[in-house]
Amino acid sequence: MEGVKNKHRKEVDIMANVTKDQVVDAVATRTDMTKKDVEAVLEALLDEITVQMQKGHKVTFTGFGAFRVLKRAARMGINPKTKERIQIAAMDVPKFTAGKTLKEAVK
Repeated sequence: MEGVKNKHRKEVDIMANVTKDQVVDAVATRTDMTKKDVEAVLEALLDEITVQMQKGHKVTFTGFGAFRVLKRAARMGINPKTKERIQIAAMDVPKFTAGKTLKEAVK
């Protein structure tokens, strides 16, 4: 059992957090675009995905995945500090589902 814990810990330790700036740098290098242009395109892409999801639309990139909005029903919860039961309101939540190509690339 100890070996499994250590193996999992090593996998988590080597997982890097990639920032938007790093993605912009990488795309600029691969496309010979300026970082300013890449950042503008990335911002426009993310804004458009957000606008379409606000309208309730599903945004699909074939092979990569799909962004959509799920309706989460109201439910009862428990306040962890007071242990009091509380009503959690219904809400819309964003959801990303990976596509087949992305899933296979990450395996």
